[in-house]
Amino acid sequence: MSAPPSELASPTRPSRVVTRPSRLDRLRGSRVGRALRQYGHDVFRAPEGIVPIERGAFTRVLLLWAIARVVNFGMLWGYYSIAKAARWGFGPDSERLGTFFDYLTGWDADRYGQIAADGYPMSLPMNVSGDILPNNWAFLPVFPALVRGISGVTGLGWQPVAVLLSLGASLGATWLLFVLMRTVTKPQPAWWAVVFFSFAPMSFLFVIGYSEGLFMLLMFAGMLLAVKRRYLWILPIGVITAYTRPGVLALGLALGIVFLVRFFRRKVDPFPMKEWAPLMASGLAIAVTGLSWNHIAQYVTGTHNAYIRTELGWWLDYVGNDEFTPFTPWFRQASTHLGVVGVILVIALIVGFLALMWSRPVRKLGLMVVAYGFSYGVYILAVFLPQQSTFRLLMPMAPLLGDERWSSTPRRRTAILVGCLVLQAVAILLLWTRGNP
Repeated sequence: MSAPPSELASPTRPSRVVTRPSRLDRLRGSRVGRALRQYGHDVFRAPEGIVPIERGAFTRVLLLWAIARVVNFGMLWGYYSIAKAARWGFGPDSERLGTFFDYLTGWDADRYGQIAADGYPMSLPMNVSGDILPNNWAFLPVFPALVRGISGVTGLGWQPVAVLLSLGASLGATWLLFVLMRTVTKPQPAWWAVVFFSFAPMSFLFVIGYSEGLFMLLMFAGMLLAVKRRYLWILPIGVITAYTRPGVLALGLALGIVFLVRFFRRKVDPFPMKEWAPLMASGLAIAVTGLSWNHIAQYVTGTHNAYIRTELGWWLDYVGNDEFTPFTPWFRQASTHLGVVGVILVIALIVGFLALMWSRPVRKLGLMVVAYGFSYGVYILAVFLPQQSTFRLLMPMAPLLGDERWSSTPRRRTAILVGCLVLQAVAILLLWTRGNP
């Protein structure tokens, strides 16, 4: 007897639905995707350094600061004495070398003294070609205003006041850098970041009448507040910084990056209005005030783009009188003096900087430090013509010294510290005593 048809038929198997992975899934599974996920994990994780700062920490930082400033004064006094004995002039033009206070308040510091006494010029100097020449509109008003106010209250001359103000601001900047580093990284790299900052080759600026110390005090304060998510307090600090020294736009860009990152991560890291509104307000206020000085100078002097054209006055001897175009100054300088080789070197520097910002020890410093370091690098590339002032203008990138590779071994720490001291002696000679800073 034959089997019924139902038993002879093959059993029906459910068909498999084959779904091809989407492009997003393929990206996530790729080497690039894995690298991006690891980058995000490092940048967005809770900072390693959130531990109570031990009692006595300020005393340690104060002692470190004091020793570093004694070293600064010692080297400056040594070169001043040598210059006097050898009858050197001051700077490449061999100007008359006066008192030690004259020596400490030369170059840009002297311009701050002029602004404190007389304010800003109502008209701008020009050459026969119509180019605006270097003038005091290049220097922002907060530092000279403080010099004038303190001098009026104390009766001291502007020179000692400028030096004392620079000293006090440098102490504040050193302490805030220490607190910032202790907030985002482990105690050892935090401490050594402050040591390297204190003895850095250009640290002698902290004992001369410059606004660098005050600028960094304000910038580090803004960064620390951003890390602690106290965004509203950044607004007044950012506005003051905007009129202290050029560079606050880097902080504004960093806050913009933080805003975007927090907005897109709001499901895993809540971003309520009480945080995003102050963050947006602070960023916009910094952007507006950071761009306002050119309009103020233009209004007072009646000269179009007065501030920008004033800054270009310092470029005449290097690259001529072409109009300013963002992101071209480094390439202009390099191609003018080194041709194609110079352009290749600039590209190599950009690639090296991006590699540094991508590196894991840097990104472990957290979102705000990474955003600020990247933003300040972009700012320098966009608007600055590289020359001898480059080393001075890079000092606000000091939070990147929290990279644990700088302090990973005793031999490395010693080598860097010795290198800082040797280069400081070279810098005081070439970038202050005998050459332009």
